[in-house]
Amino acid sequence: MSIKENIKIIEQKIQDACDRSNRNRSDVKLIAVTKTQSIESIEEIIDSGLYDIGENKVQEIMDKYDSLNREELNWHMIGHLQSNKVKYIIDKMNLFHSLDRLSLAKELNKRARKSDRVVDVLIQVNIAEEESKFGMKKQDIWNFIESLKKYPFIAVKGLMVMAPFDEEPENIRYVFKEAKSLFEDIKKKEIPYIDMKYLSMGMTNDFEIAIEEGANLVRVGTGIFGKRK
Repeated sequence: MSIKENIKIIEQKIQDACDRSNRNRSDVKLIAVTKTQSIESIEEIIDSGLYDIGENKVQEIMDKYDSLNREELNWHMIGHLQSNKVKYIIDKMNLFHSLDRLSLAKELNKRARKSDRVVDVLIQVNIAEEESKFGMKKQDIWNFIESLKKYPFIAVKGLMVMAPFDEEPENIRYVFKEAKSLFEDIKKKEIPYIDMKYLSMGMTNDFEIAIEEGANLVRVGTGIFGKRK
């Protein structure tokens, strides 16, 4: 299967999941996870009309950003971000998905101020409390949100969640359900410096269930490019 054919299949699955949950297809944005992919492969997805690029590593972002040099692209930092590397990509990202600690918030705010811009971020929450994954525990998020009010160059736009891998995605539906509930709870508070716009959850193995439970950003790599070499 070609990349373009894979994208058509993913798009149909997104449409079907939206139909099952009575949602509009336009409510859900597909992010292509381009980790380890070549410039040629990324250009192929751009030619297919997919402009949202998700990357996990700072070095890859720097290499690809300059090589692609396309204004229509939206860049998403979806991997764990070390504070000492923020300075390299602060002016390149449209959305940081992985804000998970105050030290990173402080550095993002500092670098954004120096760049004279406000950066959009998602708070990463570890709903399943997996030790192997980053993200804060659900019970810690309220204190974290309270702390963010002193960082005016950070704009919280929602939450990012990673579910445990399971051969049977139905087993992890509860993770997405809990994330959506937390998302709505925060939204109801109408906190002035928080704009709950995005719920980023769901990957190749489970994005359909994530959409059914309320995701509006899904991050798909293997489903588009095939298994990494």
